[in-house]
Amino acid sequence: MVTRRLAAVGWFGSFTALAGSLLLALNTAYSGYGFVAFLVSNFAWIYHGTKTRTWPLVVMQIGFTVTSVLGLRNWFF
Repeated sequence: MVTRRLAAVGWFGSFTALAGSLLLALNTAYSGYGFVAFLVSNFAWIYHGTKTRTWPLVVMQIGFTVTSVLGLRNWFF
């Protein structure tokens, strides 16, 4: 059960990151929402990393969370 949930969170994190990347690459009026997708992906990967104890992944995702928040701030404000 736990393994299935972690796999689902991992796939969810992957797909939301890909969606965020696509939104930013399209460079449209909606591209800023790519940072929202990245932020959701970051939280999914932080959860996955803490449960699997892959600490380098957690540290990297914390760094990416900071860049996602900066991207949101710069895009929307």
